[in-house]
Amino acid sequence: MAPLGWLLPLLSALALALDSAAGEARRPLVLEALGEAEELAEELWGAGLPGDLPELEPECRRLLVAFAEGSAALTGCLGRRARPVRLCQACHHHYGRLLAQYGNITRAVGNSTESHNCAKSILTSDRLQIVVTLSQFFNETWEAANCANCLKNNSEGLSNSTVEFLDLFNKSLTCFEQNVQGQTVYLSPNNYTEVCKNCNETYKILNDLYNHLQRMNKQGGESGHSAHLCIDVEDAMNITRKLWSRTFNCSVPCSDTVPVIAVSSFILFLPIVFYLSSFLHSKQKKRILILPKRIQSNASLVNIQEKYS
Repeated sequence: MAPLGWLLPLLSALALALDSAAGEARRPLVLEALGEAEELAEELWGAGLPGDLPELEPECRRLLVAFAEGSAALTGCLGRRARPVRLCQACHHHYGRLLAQYGNITRAVGNSTESHNCAKSILTSDRLQIVVTLSQFFNETWEAANCANCLKNNSEGLSNSTVEFLDLFNKSLTCFEQNVQGQTVYLSPNNYTEVCKNCNETYKILNDLYNHLQRMNKQGGESGHSAHLCIDVEDAMNITRKLWSRTFNCSVPCSDTVPVIAVSSFILFLPIVFYLSSFLHSKQKKRILILPKRIQSNASLVNIQEKYS
C-alpha cells in the first residue's frame, strides 16, 4: 500500500503544476512532481505490479529494433529521393532488407517454449499494431510506384532495360546542358535551335525506347509484372518531354507521317470521287431513258404514214 499512499499528494502536485505551467515561478513545482513520479515508478516496478507487464524477450527485442532501424532507413531514403523521383533505383536495397526483417518477426525467429511468442508480442498484442501498419504502408507505397517493373525478378538490382533507359536519359540531359551553355552566349535565352538540332537524335532514341518499354510491359517484360512502368522511368521521361517541348520548344517529326498523309488524302478525295461517279452514272441513265422515247416517236410516225397511205 505504500505506493498507493503516494498517489494522492503526487496527483495533487501534478495538477497544480500543470494548471499553472505558464507561470515562470511555478516551474519548480513541475520538476518536483516529475521527480516524485520517477521515484513512484521505481517503487512500483520494484514491488511487482498485479498481473505483471512482461518485457520483450531479448531475441524479440532485437527483431523489433532491427525492424525499427530498417523502417527509419527506408523512410529517409524515400523522403530524400522524392524529387526528382529515384525511389526504386535508390531504395530497393532498404526495402528488401525491411521485408526480410519483417519476415523474421512473422516467423518468430529465436522463440523458445519458455519465452513469449515474438510474432504475437510484436504484431498483435495491441489495437494499434504499429509494426503491421508500417509494413503495410511501405508495401502499398512500393506497389503504387510499380518498382517491381524496374527491377529484376529477384529484385536484387535494376533490370537491363531500366539501366539502358537511365543511361540514355542521362545522356539527353547532358546534351541539353552542353548545348544550352554553348548557345546562350550568342542567342537569346528563348531560342534553343542548337539544342533541338544537336540533341534530336538522342531524344528520339530515348523516346523510342520508352515507347518500346511501354509496349513490352503491357505484355509482361523482364520483371514479369504487367502494369505501368515504374515511377522512376515515368518521371524521367516526363521531365525530358517537358524540357524538349515546353522549355526548348522542339519537335520531332513523326515516323508515321507518310501513312497519315496517304490516308488523309484518300479520305479527302472520297467525296470528289463519289460525286463524279454519281454524275456519270446519272448521265448514262438519262441517255438510256431518252432512247425508248425516240423509238416510240418514230414508230408512231410510221403508223400514221401507213394509215393515210
